[in-house]
Amino acid sequence: MAARNKTIVKIEHEIEKNREDCNWVKVLELADQLSKSWLNSSVAPLCSFLCGEARLELYLIENPPFITKKDGGFEVGDTMLLEAKKDLLDASSEAGKKAGVALDSHLLLGKLFYTIGNYEEALSHFYQAELHALTEKSLPSRSIKIVAESYAIKGLCLEKLPPFSSSKYKQAEYEDQMIHCFETAGDLALLYLQENDKQQQQVNLNSSSNPPSSGSHSPQPSINTNFKNVGVILETALQRAPLLYIKSNKLAAAVNCYRNWLSAIEATGTHALRLSFTRQLAELILRGVSGKLYTAPPNPAIKKNTGNPWKPQTYYGVNLFIPRNEFEEVLLLLIISEAMAVKEAVLSQSPEFKDARIRAFRNATAIYDLLTVILTKWSQFALLKESLERALKFSYGEAHVWVQYALCLDSMGHYDLALNVLEQVSRLTSTKVLPCLLAARMCFQNLNKLAGGIKWAQKALSREQSHPQNMLTRCYLFLGIGYHYSAVNTHVKNKSKTFHSLSQESFLNALKLDPNDHIIYYYLGLHAACHADTTEAISYVKQSLQLNPEHTASINLMILLLTAQKQIKESLALVESSLMDFPDNLNFSFLKANIELHHVSGEAALQTARHMLALWKNLYEDQTNNSDISDNKSVFQLYTSELSDKDTNSVHTHSLIVAKVEQALSDIASTISSFAPRPGPHKAWQIQLQIWLLLAEIYLTLDQINAATACIQEATHIFPLSHHITYTRGLLHEKKNEFQEAKQCYLNAVSINPYHIKSLQQLGLMYHYLGNQRLAEKTLRDAAKIDPHSPLTWYNLGKVLEAIGDSESATDCMATALEVENNSPILPYMSIAVTFD
Repeated sequence: MAARNKTIVKIEHEIEKNREDCNWVKVLELADQLSKSWLNSSVAPLCSFLCGEARLELYLIENPPFITKKDGGFEVGDTMLLEAKKDLLDASSEAGKKAGVALDSHLLLGKLFYTIGNYEEALSHFYQAELHALTEKSLPSRSIKIVAESYAIKGLCLEKLPPFSSSKYKQAEYEDQMIHCFETAGDLALLYLQENDKQQQQVNLNSSSNPPSSGSHSPQPSINTNFKNVGVILETALQRAPLLYIKSNKLAAAVNCYRNWLSAIEATGTHALRLSFTRQLAELILRGVSGKLYTAPPNPAIKKNTGNPWKPQTYYGVNLFIPRNEFEEVLLLLIISEAMAVKEAVLSQSPEFKDARIRAFRNATAIYDLLTVILTKWSQFALLKESLERALKFSYGEAHVWVQYALCLDSMGHYDLALNVLEQVSRLTSTKVLPCLLAARMCFQNLNKLAGGIKWAQKALSREQSHPQNMLTRCYLFLGIGYHYSAVNTHVKNKSKTFHSLSQESFLNALKLDPNDHIIYYYLGLHAACHADTTEAISYVKQSLQLNPEHTASINLMILLLTAQKQIKESLALVESSLMDFPDNLNFSFLKANIELHHVSGEAALQTARHMLALWKNLYEDQTNNSDISDNKSVFQLYTSELSDKDTNSVHTHSLIVAKVEQALSDIASTISSFAPRPGPHKAWQIQLQIWLLLAEIYLTLDQINAATACIQEATHIFPLSHHITYTRGLLHEKKNEFQEAKQCYLNAVSINPYHIKSLQQLGLMYHYLGNQRLAEKTLRDAAKIDPHSPLTWYNLGKVLEAIGDSESATDCMATALEVENNSPILPYMSIAVTFD
């Protein structure tokens, strides 16, 4: 008898072990052995339960839930399910109650009936088992899973069935019951995985106490070959609870649900769930509980586990990082998500890994898209760049990530590298128009590669015509922009005329396709303005402003056109009203200061310029104090921009320019002995430099030489090699009647930038004052070739020709100056930045 009892105990121990390991075939064998070894009627319910449980689980391995047929539709393979049903019904009888297996049998019967779609019967068995009244106590690992699945299935059944009452109160109670089931199931599922990890660690500890005599010991944990997944039912429960909270508009409860499960100690098998939860929680905070609705997570420094045996163990302690606001929490969640997604990424390009590679890439892309949205919103482009560079390692042939990387580089001011990336994107997407347009825009707006931009726009047009993508208007617009600025920057008359004709043709083609696009009217107005047709230009700009009254470039152009028509009061009124609508727009302030300087008073212009300096401090001081801030595009571009200076498409010999630059730099070398680059965005410092130079010109007009000198010195501290500074220093010497020194400053400025019109104009004037009329004539004629629409050039040339004695030519030049003056704006039209919006 003792020997037989010992055998039975051994079998029972083996049964429990194999149940924990989900080895159901072995459980069936051991149940059969148990029934034969113990010929007692009391063991029959236990054997029936074991057989029913094993057959049910074996069936579900082959036929997962959610895809099986309803009761009454069993076909081949359903015999096992029928046998499981019979065994479990036997185990749930009175004899089963005495044997202590009836409760578990009812729970498994609920699972079985849910599998076949009989939700009412499933709920009936859960009520018979009194699932809702179970005592929360410590349970074996297998029992934890059975109870967890029972709660999950009960919640799923309640979802499938309509509420028992039409009362709103009862319906709310019904929804709360559902959510409670899913939450309890989720807690128990995480607890189940934690318990499995503890058991595996104990096994590993026991095995390591008797290490093999040979072989090397690795500090890495061994792979858990007995890994158990929670299964599709519990995974569904974990996903459903927060979603039901969201559906019921209980967003705070959904956030707490996610936080509680993410704060649980990580266990084997929760990696995919955590990846999903971190991303979903970040999305929920961003979309639903931001701002005043957001509540920071509690500090768990002293919060220990409550002792509830049905709750998973959670992290706690003083060394935990706790987000203090929504920005920190969202960023933390997405960084964690990214780390997990990168870990899951499949680098192999073998065909057998294609599905896994695509699945991992899609998960990662969703995270990187969210990171892009938030980090762009907070201007953290350097951090975004690091993340995207990690993504590129497993994004071979995937254009989406490469496009994001290119846009990030563009935002950081790394335009050359961004253009190279867009070239790669263009090769990956051989029919897409957008990468070509992005590259063209970058060439026009940031790189001054007009020829390259036109080629990209032509490529975009070709792709659009062969594979229509509803972007034909933009293709013609970009072509027109490229041709327009090429015409402005070309010194050969025939080429300039050809480019002007092509630009107008492109703009008109775009207008035919979309007559309601304000940007097309703006560029048609700009094109007409550059041809001194102010009446037509005003007509186009008015149409642009009718379509978009807040288009700042059109407002800017309208102000310049009004000054060209000598409607100074109207232009000043428009710029002042524009500043009321756009008080932070430095471009409008710069326009106002110039109008006041030439037509109101120096004191008024000085007040405006001082306001600009204060405004710059408010807008850019934080950026310039941080060297990590990205080089963002400025809303301010002065008429001394690279395009307006005609720095591109130079026809001069490169060696000659280099020699002149070296000579100029040798003259100003003393000013840069202590120069150090300023931190922060380069554009911001360029803006401040131009404000200081504007102040210097105003002080010179007011005869305040010392103040002008101080302003020039401030500008020199920012960028000592700027030809604008050298030019303004020449104005200072000219004001002091130091014409030789002024001439040298203008020479230095022209040596650095041979197409700086103002320097050429003043240099010719200095030659005239110094008696070198032939050099003065040549210099001014060069200036007239570069910009024939500047009245000052023709006026100075007339003075020089009169001094030479060529009265007839001098008269013609003076007449030309008067004619040009009638259509000359306060600042060149090209002072307006290239715009695409």
